Amino acid sequence: MKRFIITFLLLITSFVLQGTLFKSLSFGGISPNMTLILVVSLGLMRGKKTGMITGFFAGLLFDVFFGEYIGFYSLLMMYTGFFAGSFSKVFFPEDVKLPMSMIAISDLIYGFLCYCFLFLLRGKLNVGYYFLHVCVPECVYTLVVTIIFYPLILGINNFLEKGERKQARKFV
Repeated sequence: MKRFIITFLLLITSFVLQGTLFKSLSFGGISPNMTLILVVSLGLMRGKKTGMITGFFAGLLFDVFFGEYIGFYSLLMMYTGFFAGSFSKVFFPEDVKLPMSMIAISDLIYGFLCYCFLFLLRGKLNVGYYFLHVCVPECVYTLVVTIIFYPLILGINNFLEKGERKQARKFV
């Protein structure tokens, strides 16, 4: 229950930071995807199920507040969490290369899929421009912010795991 509450608070915090603070710190209309950082990080640390659930609710927040359709961002973030959770077996907390590369790949795929479903299907065919002027700068900005927030998410996860191990020893 403690993990659920803290994950919920992290999700709300990242969503609020992304929608307020980082919107005001945007460069050329580009801001980092804080919820993607959280979804990928939790997927890597906890596995597919946690990544999918966190991704679904992160996407649902986007659908409700920013989306035209309910379910689009939910589905996209849920698959992102599942994809990241697929790599949880090879995740080592002290190695930051895997989380950084997973966040970069996920952000690029996320941006490209948003382009495909929200712009390309409406006849806006300038893929190269969108990729170079929106997807890549957002990915770079997200990676810079990841350097700051990933250790925080990892520390919270380690704290929760330590508490869970301590709780499990009480019942043995």
